[in-house]
Amino acid sequence: MRVVILTESFLPDVNGVSNSVVRCADHLVEQGHDLLILAPQAEGMPADYRGAPVVPMAAVPMPGYAQVRIAATPRVLLARTLAGFSPDVVHLASPINVGCRGLLAARDLGLPTVAIYQTDVPSYAARYRLPALEPLLWQRVKLIHEAATLTLVPSTSSMNQLRQHGVGRLHHWGRGVDGRLFSPARRDDALRARLAPGRKIIGYLGRLAHEKQVADLRVLADLPGTQTVIVGDGPCRAELETQLPDAIFLGQLRGEELARTVASFDVFVTPGELETFGQTIQEALASGVPVVAPASGGPIDLVQPSHTGWLYAPGDLAAMRGHVADLLGDDRKRAAFSAAARAWVAPRTWDAVCARLVQYYRSAIASNREQLAHHLADPLGELLGWEGPRERVRDLGLDRRPRQRSIAS
Repeated sequence: MRVVILTESFLPDVNGVSNSVVRCADHLVEQGHDLLILAPQAEGMPADYRGAPVVPMAAVPMPGYAQVRIAATPRVLLARTLAGFSPDVVHLASPINVGCRGLLAARDLGLPTVAIYQTDVPSYAARYRLPALEPLLWQRVKLIHEAATLTLVPSTSSMNQLRQHGVGRLHHWGRGVDGRLFSPARRDDALRARLAPGRKIIGYLGRLAHEKQVADLRVLADLPGTQTVIVGDGPCRAELETQLPDAIFLGQLRGEELARTVASFDVFVTPGELETFGQTIQEALASGVPVVAPASGGPIDLVQPSHTGWLYAPGDLAAMRGHVADLLGDDRKRAAFSAAARAWVAPRTWDAVCARLVQYYRSAIASNREQLAHHLADPLGELLGWEGPRERVRDLGLDRRPRQRSIAS
């Protein structure tokens, strides 16, 4: 199978979108599929990933949040790139900006598209004091996901949210976790002694941005015998260092260093109420660390109250504090939660999750083929403004080259 992944973010950025794209790319390459990655241009972006070409798209940094880049590549150029590769399916990772253009380009060529809903961008508007943008952003989200051949959502909350906005053709697709990297065996007593000698560690891992609500951790600052440790970076780091003066900020960590740090936490707290999934929650659970999170969005599916952690009503910071104090004050309970957390997340491997993704690719290809056949047989198609992909390719001056089929196609 030939696959194009068109993503809003890629390496060297470290975030939920780029991380999941990397994992999908790993699986596709290892299974022998042909892959092309399109991403907004960024300093340090690789020219290829495990042999798959990475094509940079012209982009400018978003004002006030340089880690987010706004792609400026025209739709016609995206169409030329897609036609040149001649994919079987186009994977749109968290589409909102370049993903919208890529979707339209794919439709111009009659290509099936699988849109991955991953970021609740409309709700971010209020966090960034731009509430008037929220309805406009929902219009964009609805446009994209209604136009896609099918949409994959990470949680029941996201499924309900999109349905309420009139989006159909939704399917559930979660995320995997690397249980070999994130493991209780990586707990590091020397690291704990260096960070918080004789104290319990309250940990957070994620971007330091307004929508993550990291400042809510201030209500934990005076819990006796504790140390708050924050892993990650982002536009709010300087502000948070002022708001949480007693916390230790470790910045961005990767690989085994990240895994050792997470496994060395005693409890993991993630206060953000806009998580569509919550990948860092899975990484904490795989590390045997119980989780405290708001009962909102993705965490509802990931945290089993009174078993692997606790959920609290959004905004109830007193309840958050109470749950953290409960876990830190009872070593036997925390150990039981730790064992249950590891056991619960163990089957959620990336191999299993990505194999399911390939099944969705095949479903989208079949659905798109049926749709094209229907339009070609419909005498009203031209009157309704539909153009067959071959005619559209010719109009754009594009040639879909004959492709070499891979052994996995």
